[in-house]
Amino acid sequence: MTDQIEISAIRTVAIVGALPHEREIPQPLQIDLTLDVDLGDAGQSDDLDDTVHYGWVADQVVAVVSESKDVLLERLAARVADEVLTFDRVEAVTVTLTKLRPPIAVDAASTAVRISRTRSTAAVARQSSHRAFIALGSNLGDRRAFLRMGVAGLDRVVAVSQVYETDPVGGPDDQGAYLNMVVEIETPLDPFALLRRCQRIEGEAMRQRVVRWGPRTLDVDIIMYDDATIETADLVVPHPHFAERRFVLTPLAEIAPECCPAGWDERLEPAGITAVGPLELS
Repeated sequence: MTDQIEISAIRTVAIVGALPHEREIPQPLQIDLTLDVDLGDAGQSDDLDDTVHYGWVADQVVAVVSESKDVLLERLAARVADEVLTFDRVEAVTVTLTKLRPPIAVDAASTAVRISRTRSTAAVARQSSHRAFIALGSNLGDRRAFLRMGVAGLDRVVAVSQVYETDPVGGPDDQGAYLNMVVEIETPLDPFALLRRCQRIEGEAMRQRVVRWGPRTLDVDIIMYDDATIETADLVVPHPHFAERRFVLTPLAEIAPECCPAGWDERLEPAGITAVGPLELS
């Protein structure tokens, strides 16, 4: 028996079609998806990490469709199917792509193409591992111990910066200095599952959000996730403030200088940050 996730009536516009005006003016489209997924683990665990994040699927599909320059709905539907099949746990997908204002002589509300694809027929393989950069910070209690807790709770750690002591940025005037660092990880989690993992680690460190930019036992923030750009109420990637924060860019430059914006070292004020050496992880 196959479990399914359905995502219905996604609306967007795209350049698709063969007529001259269709090559110039984006056409309104509707996308309906049926994903074949084994939901047994999620049914037992009640854990979001054991299913497919349909919001992330929808975001990625809209990105594919919105960038379309295809002539045929058939071609665009195939590219949507290939994108969906890159997600872990998705074994097959049915894509229905509907043109809501078809340029035909008769009175028709819509025209559509429906295709079904399986992982064995996918044009691209799923990406089972993702590259992400995580910033960690602490200015309460045993700061180094909290940083170690943060690193230990993440997926496979590829690179670790040294630790920097930094002056607080924003928030109450009387809070203490922070210890900050950045780690690179490889993870099978989608970005929203990774966000939940980071929040769970903060919870285990008894992180409390009482005052904005106030003192905290542990901050665990996603700075980058692959080359993805995400803008939702819950998650923004790349992190919206990372390019203005020396306490993020200095450790990031140690392990991935190519990810830092050009000229950041000359642009940002150098005061208020001091290297204090590597974090002892064992």
